[in-house]
Amino acid sequence: MKEITQAFVLAAGRGKRLRPLTEDLPKPLIPIFQKPLITFALDHLINVGVERFVVNTHKRAELFENFFRDNEYEGHSVRLVHEPDLLETGGGIKNAERYLGSDPFLTYSGDILTDITLQPLIDEHFRRGNDVTLALRETGLASEVALHDDRVVDIATRYGTMGDLDFANVAVWNPKIFLQIPPQQKISFIPIVADWIGKGGKIGGLVMNDGKWFNIGSRAAYLDVHRVILREHWTPHYIPTRRWPERVAKSATVDQSAQLRGCSVVGENCRVGAGAVLEDTILWPDAQIASKSQLHGCIVRSQKKVSGIHRNSDI
Repeated sequence: MKEITQAFVLAAGRGKRLRPLTEDLPKPLIPIFQKPLITFALDHLINVGVERFVVNTHKRAELFENFFRDNEYEGHSVRLVHEPDLLETGGGIKNAERYLGSDPFLTYSGDILTDITLQPLIDEHFRRGNDVTLALRETGLASEVALHDDRVVDIATRYGTMGDLDFANVAVWNPKIFLQIPPQQKISFIPIVADWIGKGGKIGGLVMNDGKWFNIGSRAAYLDVHRVILREHWTPHYIPTRRWPERVAKSATVDQSAQLRGCSVVGENCRVGAGAVLEDTILWPDAQIASKSQLHGCIVRSQKKVSGIHRNSDI
């Protein structure tokens, strides 16, 4: 069984679709039942043998530096690569070349949550001798990738073939990719890969419809992933602790007379006052909810103080 020991985790987006939640916190660091989103990607990759990570950053890079203050995660090396100007996915890969070197690597978007089985993707990459192998999925979000006989033959109808699959934001790459991307240029890897198809590049794909796959691109999606986790008692197989999901953080203080209804989550060091009602509401760390407040379908950002009645609001 082949292993890949390094990964590039993409964490440099602006999080536009999740604003205002991402004004103070980059999307990969938003909590899911107390666990930062990017750590699911890291745990998933560690589970298949990845030993070192390169993570690109842009907005609020200091928060990543604080989170990875020892340049490691669970004993695995983490190298942060800051992009003062966003380079997009292709430019980001090229910018990380000096750290990824001449060995194959995985890429994984730091803003998805999934438990797809990664080893078959790695096995497919080596078995076919591919330059790139994309994880593909029928997501219902996009259908731009055309796959024929395990080869990606078109992306976004570049060569006239309609696709019916979506890129699932995980891929395996040979270092040949670095020769395809111009340096210091803002560019997605999608046109790079599409061009490579025309040049005879071996672009493979594997349909991976197993398991869960969440693209957390809106507040509705963020709330829904919490509901699914609770409703279906879903825990990704690669999470090393069984204390997750943690609905109320141990460091939180919730008055005995407060009510937590539906899918409500109380983050670290939060305080919920007497008679408060939280219904389908998520509190990020250090939020404070005044006595007798009522919050329905709300997300309260870190260190915010809330009183009164609120519905379907980001506070």
